[in-house]
Amino acid sequence: MSPDLLYLDHAATAPLLPEARSAWLEGAALWANPSSPHRQGRAARAALENARERVKGALDWQGELIFTSGASEALAIALTRCVRPVSAISAVEHDAVLRLCEGVPRLRVDNGGLVEVGEAEAGLVAIQHVNNETGVIQDLESIASTMRAAGGLLLADCAQSAGKLPLPAADMIAVSAHKFGGPIGIGALLVRDWAILRPSGGQERGYRAGTENLPGALAMAAALEADRTWLERAARLRARLENGIRAAGGAVVGNAARRIPTVGAYRMPGVSSAVQLIRFDAQGIAVSAGSACSSGSLKPSHVLTAMGVDGAAEVVRVSIGRETGSHDVDRFLAAWQEVARGRAAA
Repeated sequence: MSPDLLYLDHAATAPLLPEARSAWLEGAALWANPSSPHRQGRAARAALENARERVKGALDWQGELIFTSGASEALAIALTRCVRPVSAISAVEHDAVLRLCEGVPRLRVDNGGLVEVGEAEAGLVAIQHVNNETGVIQDLESIASTMRAAGGLLLADCAQSAGKLPLPAADMIAVSAHKFGGPIGIGALLVRDWAILRPSGGQERGYRAGTENLPGALAMAAALEADRTWLERAARLRARLENGIRAAGGAVVGNAARRIPTVGAYRMPGVSSAVQLIRFDAQGIAVSAGSACSSGSLKPSHVLTAMGVDGAAEVVRVSIGRETGSHDVDRFLAAWQEVARGRAAA
């Protein structure tokens, strides 16, 4: 990446870690199909199962694991093949969930972005662990306990939290490797018990069809095993960032809620998100407006709308990664102040 470019969109995708790149190349050398019965196929199968156990170990997951192409596919498998019907989703779920759950009741959130569960649901409920636009962390431990008491099941989208925070006690969990330094095109659905999911035939114990992505699985395991102490530094950087934004007249979305240190949403009053993105990009700074899956559209963010955020069309998302330093935060703050001054001059 050019030294003149500043990447602050790690929530969309994170750079591939050197450890993951090396593991991918090792996996590519094992070119046989893991489902083939011959010697080369058995060697590839052994490597795949080793990667499966390493991913489960790194995530401290005691249940089952289905390798997928990413979190979106993992969510689709869970939502369409669970033995229980989907009874509710939160109003701030990722578009990958919303597209599959038209007409399903939505759980409201308060002004801080926290889900209001109300009465427990007996079916399958989908709730993001960490919101991809605001970084707000849901109290899924409490929600999971409520769901279990009612005989319901909890599906957690952990695309933004896996590899950063401990996983919640959900029945199914979706993760994506490229959010924590692994390659694009590999993820997993974690399943507490096979009995809650209908098989469909094919590979992955009969729960997903398609040749397994062995290089991706090995790279995913390597990325999860990489050092995570950088999150403490990320918390300090975010505090520095948000103090500067407030000092420049900006506002922090979801400020009252517990949030992951890697994702933040910030409002610049009087300047639209689209204008901000153009002006930041002109200075070589990459940020986004909401989810990468919908930031190219002109639709208002359903997440910010559900939270009742004032000036939702003036909010951009800034997301920090391992490579981010204090000089990067200072450069962004200088750009923020320049864009804000342009508003005042106009």
